[in-house]
Order: sequence, then structure tokens, then C-alpha cells
Amino acid sequence: MRNLVAITGLGAISPVGLDVPSVAASLREARSGIRAIRTAPLEREFAAGAIDASFEDAFTKLELPFLDRCQQMAVLAARQAAADAGFDSFEAFGQRAGVYYGNVNGGVSNAQAWYSQMLLEGKQAARPFAAMAIMGNAGAAHVALRQKVLGPVVSNATACGSSGVAIGDAARAIADGYLDVAIAGGAEAPLVASLMGVFQGTRAMSPPDPDDVARSCKPFAEDRTGLVLGEGAAFLVLEPAERAWARGARCHAYLTGYGLSNDAHHIGMPATEGQVRALQAALADARLEPAQVGYVNAHATATEGGDVIEAAAIRQVFGSGPGDAAVSSTKSVHGHLLGATSALELLLTVVAMEQSLLPASAHLERPDPRCALNHVGPAPRAGHSISHALSFSCGFGGTNVALVVSRDPSQRD
Repeated sequence: MRNLVAITGLGAISPVGLDVPSVAASLREARSGIRAIRTAPLEREFAAGAIDASFEDAFTKLELPFLDRCQQMAVLAARQAAADAGFDSFEAFGQRAGVYYGNVNGGVSNAQAWYSQMLLEGKQAARPFAAMAIMGNAGAAHVALRQKVLGPVVSNATACGSSGVAIGDAARAIADGYLDVAIAGGAEAPLVASLMGVFQGTRAMSPPDPDDVARSCKPFAEDRTGLVLGEGAAFLVLEPAERAWARGARCHAYLTGYGLSNDAHHIGMPATEGQVRALQAALADARLEPAQVGYVNAHATATEGGDVIEAAAIRQVFGSGPGDAAVSSTKSVHGHLLGATSALELLLTVVAMEQSLLPASAHLERPDPRCALNHVGPAPRAGHSISHALSFSCGFGGTNVALVVSRDPSQRD
């Protein structure tokens, strides 16, 4: 028998809130965290899910040289999740505790600073601790250091599915009895010129909406204009449900299904067939029929082709009628957090379940007919009890990850 996996801790640093209660309030109001930013030396203005806060005061002067903004947010979100689950430290678990982390770009602001120093100032060596601030696994390492995690500390970099794969793999380790607790999630801080310019080069970025920059990201909409990048971190604490019940922990939800697939189609263009395989695998793992899923948090980045391809996959599995799973994309208010986006969207899905709320696809006044689904629409819908929900992410390279969460896992089969 596999262990049932409980979610006992949530933590978030995001464009729509710096903790879970503020994130929940934003979700209820479809409040946007997207605003205009500039990233020198690029001359254009960007729409971005930007966090208007500095986190340096949370760390000592001795700590800061090792920490990019990305890792600062990872540490703080993981700390929230651990505290929510009732843990000060995981040291007592020995090697039965783990950290599973998703990230794509590492400490990109520190990398950019070094390139500038080398190319413009002629410096021949980086500052002593730049390597530790830049490396992609630094977020996981800093979480483990501070939370005293002595077991596996694993970083995943499968593009936009990174933190979803991290969470799914952590859940499997607990379900199969290898771990007693895990902190799983991701972080990303891509709002610097070197990375914004890279994505601008893909020709998939939305320009700032001329009337209201907060409306720049419009997934599934007929008038969508492209993706909007965001920054932030989100973490969940996972543990066997029986252990959580025994210690009297609050269980926000249960992670009951994990599906993972690759398109094997194109490095940058998704494929409906591969996405369908991931969705079906998650349902099979959760022992659910499509009709039992009440809500799908879609990947939907508001790109021209991506939304159409994903809508076809969701439609093939869940249907598109009024009685089928309700669908929305919360990227409309927080943007695309790249490696951290799966973790944040799963966290939002859990919060929505707890609030009996269907989150909005903000600004979806005119859905693209090619994206026909049972859309929640531009305003959240309160008073909708959700027994099972699915969060879906897809990424460059073809990786698709689907995670199923349940309020009452006994309501299966």
C-alpha cells in the first residue's frame, strides 16, 4: 500500500501576495500583480508580475553575498511553509526529510552583474561568492541549510514544469515510503535585462497594455498578445497523511495524482498529444475519472499557439461543456514564473479549494473560439465546492506535468 500524501504547509512570495493569506485575498478579488517595469540597459518598458519589495533586510550582511534575489525568496517562502506545517527544523527526521526544488535560471541578477563587470569594467575575476549565488541549485541548498534537511536535496530544471516535477517527485518519495517529510517548490527571479531580452527575442512577450498594464496577460482571450514574465517563490510541505493526522496537523489537501510526459515533438512548440498523456496519467494515478475533477488550473501563457494547443488537450480529456471541469489560468494576474510557476499555481489551486472558489482568468471577456472550454471567465466564482482539482504545466523541451489535489481522497473510484 502506498502512503497517502498530505499537504500540511504552504508558503508563497508572489506578485499577488507575500504570504498565503494575502494571496488568497488576491485570488478572491482577481487582483493583478502585473505592472510596468524597466530593466536597464534595455530601453523599452515591460509588463511583469513584479514584487515591489526588497528582501535583503531578512538576511545578515554575512549571508547576503551568497544570496541572489531568487534564493532570498526561496528561503522565505519555504520558511513560511515549514512554519505553517508546524516545523522549526527537520533535523530530527535525519535522512528521512528532503528538499525538492524547481528553478531554471539560478541567480541571474548575479550572473548579469558579473558579465557587466567583465565586459564593461575589464574585471578578470568575479567576487569570491558569485559562484554560489549563481548556481541553479542554490535555492534548494539554502532551504536545506536553514531548515536542517539532512536527506535528499534535489533540484529540477525542466523549464516551466520544473517545480511541478519537483513536487511530484517529492510526493512519490513519500508515497513509496522513502521519506517522512519534504519541502517542495520553486523560485525564480528573471526580471533582469539579460533574461527579459532573451524572452523578448522569442517574439512571444506581450507589450504593456496601453490602457491598463495590469491587463497585459490575457490567457485564452481572442485579444491576447503574449506572455508576461513574473517572479516569486512557492513551497509546500508534504508528508504521509497518517503521520500528519497522528500529530494533529492541518491538512490543506492531499496530493493524489502525478502525471509526467514529454512531447518528443519540438524544443519550443508544444503538442496536444503529449499534454493529453500527462493529464491522463495524473488521473490514472489519482484513480479518478475526468468527470470527478471540478477545476483545472491551466498552464495557458497567453501565447497565440500555446493556448490553442493546450485547450485542445484539456478539451479532449475533460470536455468543454457547462457540466465539465471549470478551467482558468491565474497567470492573468501573476504572470509566468518560469521554473516556479507550477508550484505557485498548485498552491493557488489548493487555496481555491479551501475557499470553495473558482479562480478567474482575468480579462477573459472574449474567449478565442479555438480555445473552447468551460471557462471560469473574467471574475472568480465563489461558493463552488471542489473535491478534486488539477494543476497543469508545460515547458520548452516538451515536458508536461499534471498534479491532482483532493479535499477528501476517499471520494475516489
